[in-house]
Amino acid sequence: MKIQTMIQKIIYSIFSAVVVFSGTITVTGAEKSGDNPALQPPPVNTAPGPEYTDNTRIFQGIPGIERAANGRLWALWYAGGKDEPGEGPGNYVVLVTSADDGKTWSSPKLVIDPPGPVRAYDPTLWHDPQGKLWLFWAQSYQWWDGRSGVWTIITENSGDENPKWSSPRRLCNGIMMNKPTVLSTGEWLLPAAVWAGKASSNPAYSHDLGVERGANVIMSKDKGETWSMLGQVIVPKRVFDEHMIVEKRDGSLWMLVRAAYGIGESVSTDHGKTWSTGQESNIPHVNSRFFIRRLVSGKLLLVTHNPPNKKTRSHMTARLSDDDGKTWQGGLMLDERTGVSYPDGVQSPDGTIYVIYDFSRTGEKQIFMAVFTEDDVIKGQWTSSKARQRVLINQATGKRAK
Repeated sequence: MKIQTMIQKIIYSIFSAVVVFSGTITVTGAEKSGDNPALQPPPVNTAPGPEYTDNTRIFQGIPGIERAANGRLWALWYAGGKDEPGEGPGNYVVLVTSADDGKTWSSPKLVIDPPGPVRAYDPTLWHDPQGKLWLFWAQSYQWWDGRSGVWTIITENSGDENPKWSSPRRLCNGIMMNKPTVLSTGEWLLPAAVWAGKASSNPAYSHDLGVERGANVIMSKDKGETWSMLGQVIVPKRVFDEHMIVEKRDGSLWMLVRAAYGIGESVSTDHGKTWSTGQESNIPHVNSRFFIRRLVSGKLLLVTHNPPNKKTRSHMTARLSDDDGKTWQGGLMLDERTGVSYPDGVQSPDGTIYVIYDFSRTGEKQIFMAVFTEDDVIKGQWTSSKARQRVLINQATGKRAK
């Protein structure tokens, strides 16, 4: 066994035994949840007022998408108002919906905006195997407090225009902006990262989680009721991780991780407990979020950037693999413009693929959707009856005060 893997196994066999999350926040030392605003459940605003309209937002991006069984689409992202031109304490999550397959979209149906110097950011949407829609987001004191936390609300009726949501619940430390993975053995895995960067300058709310910093795997054996630390991957030159996990046909797990050179990778053969030493993958990409997911056909869909200069967030391209990522076929250009980024996707039962992404977060401030099929990807052309390019979901029009 490799030394790194052995050390990880020892650390996490101990750590997992004592850190279990079941909606009750675990705190250390003299800290109490009531003393830290980042540990407080934020209000879930299901009737957002004029302070959240398009003309108030001067920054928005990092989107996610899901599709209900009846075809209703849900999309979300996080934004900043007139006092928050980018990523910072004023960030909040916006949720919208479409009942006509994305032709038209609602105004904000829900907003999560924690009070004070606490931000809500890096959200994602996910339907679990029981059909419940989970809305996840990260919550941190100021831009980054060294710990953050993955929070969620859940609805059992995502096909409704105005569903009823559960109360907010904190699941674990870290940030999770990519969808969970359900294993063939039944476990649910959350890809939650704890960044390595410097924490908040306020020592009262600054945390150093030590060995917990990395691309972590958080597991549930009881359909999301409780969660525990399972394993971790550290790839060379990791940035914000933004990792995703797919289960291969042989039962092994393949983790892809954002890194300075593009994408790092690691493999687990024991359902996520231990992982191979992180290394650079052979997948061309830039330093940005990517998207990978198993399709109903069994093929893998991968959305990455493929710019000529190997650096720019442009030329967002979809490819397919029928051999668990050994080779990739096709190449559908979703959007070649500079400034497109952060894809997330979902597939309908008939095979239609929906990919959401942002464009020009502080300029045009647009959220787009691409709709296509596997055949479009293989041909590299928008030829199917389902194909639609640059479907505008939302555009913010707010201007920064002088």
